[in-house]
Amino acid sequence: MPHWLELMAASFGSLMVAGLVFTVPLTILSFAGGLALGSLAAMVRLFGPRPLASLVRFYVWIIRGTPLLVQLFVIFYGLPSAGILIDAFPAALIGFTLNVGAYTSEVVRAVIASVPNGQWEASYSIGMSWSQAMRRTVLPQAARVAVPPLSNSFISLVKDTSLAAAITVPELFQAAQRIVAVTYEPLILYVEAALIYLAFSSVLSILQARLERSFGRSGGFAGARP
Repeated sequence: MPHWLELMAASFGSLMVAGLVFTVPLTILSFAGGLALGSLAAMVRLFGPRPLASLVRFYVWIIRGTPLLVQLFVIFYGLPSAGILIDAFPAALIGFTLNVGAYTSEVVRAVIASVPNGQWEASYSIGMSWSQAMRRTVLPQAARVAVPPLSNSFISLVKDTSLAAAITVPELFQAAQRIVAVTYEPLILYVEAALIYLAFSSVLSILQARLERSFGRSGGFAGARP
């Protein structure tokens, strides 16, 4: 067996464990928290009082205008100087959640705003309250439009979690770095890590396509823009 194949086989288990124990949970938890935060921020931007809306705009401006890696460094390395100590995984979770929340808020805000005013008027005309119109009419239509960009954000997040290696989270990429430090075979190990990321992303892309087809059968993305 070639040396490079032996090395990849020997390191595969360690890389997969790091991916399944740290990369996947970090991705799922960050996206779930970011989606909740982003949805709340979008609702405040659209329907909240002006002071809160301005605060949300400031939050989105800060997060979208600064690199994710810098944000992680501020949380993990910077906050301790202010007496706030956060372990590596929670720090990464906070950083990714805040980052995802800012970008998600813009997606959610845009898709809700894309629903025509006539849909609101039609809902009110049959006696729905604001909350009923939002829940039964607006959000189902907006969700169909939001699936593709949100799915793409989720897939991108899988790859972005590699930045957590910079703050000592023992995820997939840092596991590869540690093996490289012992074997001195960076090309083989980093290519293997890239292939595992590619496998994760490919699985998610397949699930995304199925989800989009499911929404299509239930009314289609065009149904959000009658």
